[in-house]
Amino acid sequence: MITNTQRTLLALLPLVVLVGLLSLDIAIFGADSILGASQVTLLVASAVCICLSMWLYKTPWKEFEKAIASNIGDVAPAILILLMIGAISGTWTMSGVVPTFICYGLKIISPKVFLLTACLLCAVVSVMTGSSWTTIATVGVALIGIGRAEGFSDAMTAGAIISGAYFGDKISPLSDTTVLASSINRAGLFEHIHYMYITTIPSMVITLIIFTVLGLAHGGVTDAQMDVYSDVLRSHFNITPWLLIVPAITIWLIVRKKPALIVLAVSAVVAAVSALVFQGDVIRAIGEEVTQGSSAKVYFAGTVRTLYDTVTLETGYPEVNQLVTSRGMLGMLNTVFLILCSMTFGGCMRCSGMITDLSRILSPFTRTRAGLVGSTVVTGTALNAIVSDQYLAIILTSNIYRDSYEKQGYEPRLLSRSVEDSATVTSPLIPWSSCGMTQATILSVSTFAYAPFCFFNFISPLMSILISIIGWKIVKRK
Repeated sequence: MITNTQRTLLALLPLVVLVGLLSLDIAIFGADSILGASQVTLLVASAVCICLSMWLYKTPWKEFEKAIASNIGDVAPAILILLMIGAISGTWTMSGVVPTFICYGLKIISPKVFLLTACLLCAVVSVMTGSSWTTIATVGVALIGIGRAEGFSDAMTAGAIISGAYFGDKISPLSDTTVLASSINRAGLFEHIHYMYITTIPSMVITLIIFTVLGLAHGGVTDAQMDVYSDVLRSHFNITPWLLIVPAITIWLIVRKKPALIVLAVSAVVAAVSALVFQGDVIRAIGEEVTQGSSAKVYFAGTVRTLYDTVTLETGYPEVNQLVTSRGMLGMLNTVFLILCSMTFGGCMRCSGMITDLSRILSPFTRTRAGLVGSTVVTGTALNAIVSDQYLAIILTSNIYRDSYEKQGYEPRLLSRSVEDSATVTSPLIPWSSCGMTQATILSVSTFAYAPFCFFNFISPLMSILISIIGWKIVKRK
């Protein structure tokens, strides 16, 4: 008979294997570990979990098949969205939308306040859209280009973008994670959002102060250097305000609450048409790289390539070449590969019951208010690493701690806030989670590079613990 202590220790083995092999992958392959080494590691950790469970707990293989299929099925819409984001990366760049944003942004946004502006802009757009992914895939991509032209590292700019996007995602009533966290814990949506202000607003204020200081301390580049970027872009693209119709249509569809997949698909198509109208020479050059013949055939080939292929224009300036390199759908396939493997690992850990076994480690710390909230925050963050998906992390963390909060008499909104302060905001910090992989792919910045600059995503869970220690606005039911 296996005791609970033994089960807990056994549940740690797949995690030890995962962390150990991932550390080795990163030491050997560096940022290229996402190209296959990390995927193999996730499958090996899944195999360890399956072998232990089938041998010791007699879990049938069919149960693992069902759990893996269910997990992968849950992320199928996210995979399609990811492919559409790849298409947007190509069409928004080659249509001139991103170059137009960069040219206008260089004139409007001062380098000294760029990081602050980027964070605030992404926060506003994310509140309006309810989606950090959509915000990062549209506004974020353009801001990366502006930041690079103004002399900021891609990692620092990505940190500002992600901080703002996840702040907005967290407090937006349109956000699926916000709705999920409130509904699963039986807290009213707006009651939940208002309660999150207590931890979220101070976290954002501190984040904005940090980005302001970093911006003021930034040496930046000269106006002459920024003019070079702008002049080179204008010499290769037709920069016109008419191209802003593409993001305007995208935002209009989002405000109308259309499904994300439809919004992204329509945006990609409108951008592709705009590319033919405004950037005919660019599309023709892209098409001629793969085919010759009639103009219609060449333009068709060029348009299709912007949707699916990784395309680079030679401008004569390596820095500008990076600004106008698009990934296309093909650029997302490594991320899709990693998502499938991470969902396999998460399904195995859930099916084996090892997630529940691991939760016992924290049970002795839940006897006090700060210990209960702190354990919730730690569990939500850890589950992002274990199951590699923020939605599962929200659901599982809520299920693990709901009884503890009820027995101690705390309001449901305390649990829902603690879950959002951890499972939602820490998801882009985990390199092999669906959010971490997606943001790294969209922004072309590795998770390990941008994570140190995601100040909001670090401060928010710490603020949740601090507020629980102070006890501000935390009451017990009568």
